[in-house]
Amino acid sequence: MNNASRREFLRRLGALSLLRAGAPLGLQLAGIGAAAAANAPEDYRALVCLFMMGANDAHNTVVPSDKASYDTYAAARSSIALPRETLLPIHPVNTSGGRELALHPALLPLQSLFERQQAAILANVGPLLVPIKDAATFKNTSIARPPKLFSHNDQQAIWQSFSPEGAKLGWGGRLADLLSARNGKHMFTAISTSGNAVFLASDKTVQYQISNSGAIGFNRSAANQLFGSAKGAEALRAQIAMAGDDLLQTEYASIVNRSVETHGLVSAALARLPETDPRIALPADLAQDKLAQQLRIVARMIGVRKDENIQQRRQVFFVSLGGFDTHDHQLGKHSELLGSVASSVAYFQQSMENLGIAKNVTLFTASDFGRALLSNGDGSDHGWGGHHFIVGGAVQGGKIYGQFPDVALNTTTDVGNGRLLPTTAVDQYAATLALWMGVADADLSLVLPNIGNFSQRDLGFMTAS
Repeated sequence: MNNASRREFLRRLGALSLLRAGAPLGLQLAGIGAAAAANAPEDYRALVCLFMMGANDAHNTVVPSDKASYDTYAAARSSIALPRETLLPIHPVNTSGGRELALHPALLPLQSLFERQQAAILANVGPLLVPIKDAATFKNTSIARPPKLFSHNDQQAIWQSFSPEGAKLGWGGRLADLLSARNGKHMFTAISTSGNAVFLASDKTVQYQISNSGAIGFNRSAANQLFGSAKGAEALRAQIAMAGDDLLQTEYASIVNRSVETHGLVSAALARLPETDPRIALPADLAQDKLAQQLRIVARMIGVRKDENIQQRRQVFFVSLGGFDTHDHQLGKHSELLGSVASSVAYFQQSMENLGIAKNVTLFTASDFGRALLSNGDGSDHGWGGHHFIVGGAVQGGKIYGQFPDVALNTTTDVGNGRLLPTTAVDQYAATLALWMGVADADLSLVLPNIGNFSQRDLGFMTAS
């Protein structure tokens, strides 16, 4: 509850204490109802997808650290194995089989969130059309498998869309379509800081693209001069006003007008929560971090969700960080990338706490695919299943969800070179998040057309709605 709501709640409680037993029942109930409403949780939910472009190496992100398991891991990874003494131990409440787990040394902020039970790990998740029991079953060509496995562009699209129509619609966009009716302005339901995202592609909801510093688009107030030219501004105004029977002209005019309108709405709203606001300001060490800058604008948009220009109760965001295709120089590059992820996510979570909205916002990671366990000498090649983080105040944190694999070559889940066969599907990952966002179980197939192929729809890493 913010300070204004708290004061109002206390004021009404004080008024209630003055009511005598003989006061009208309706007055008593009205006072109680108002006090309860002031103390009720806000009906707002947001998902933030952090996509690690290039395929994050999950084997060096979450590492088995007990001696027997580590020795097997190190034997397969050879020159890219992380030294055991540098790993950050985690203490999941549900570790089985006596295995100990640890994180990459660059993930100290995420280790802290995990130990504080504000972060969870979903093990060995990846695209599946149907459950595949083991590597032997995978080799049966009659088994339905995602198309074009191990291809970056294709698997990025499949991770983000996962629908029979291929990459036309993203599951984030279908989620936005289903939930946008709860919002005052549909144009701010699905927001990307990374350009046009498959994840947010939809039938009805137009994804809004935003820069790290704020709104993108034409500024009507500056239309008197365009590139220093009055004639340029005149031509722009003519394009904005264009109408007629030509469908292309009409659509172009509509897009330009929408850009002008949203630029004004977003700019006015964000002015009420500037970058320098201490609740969302970047610490000095993250001032130039591109991912942190993306998460700052997400934090600002969430912070102004109630603004009359925005009016949002359900939102889906997409941010990304590239460079994870670590075929070579892996140890150095991967450490730098994971350091950015961990510090940026921790900053974002703190910002949500500062804004009093942490229980209403969930960030989750995704990537093209995991990488192969077997080292290629200086890096790792394309894989399949990988491990991912879920962070937020509503996360049942401090636990490992899914089935953590045997990190060794030639296991039952190794489909070649240590490429892990996923034991949890992206559909199940997404369904758990969609249910938390308020999608009814009966409507999950509208968001995830393949979810009926999997018996477990809720993986349990989110608190009940």
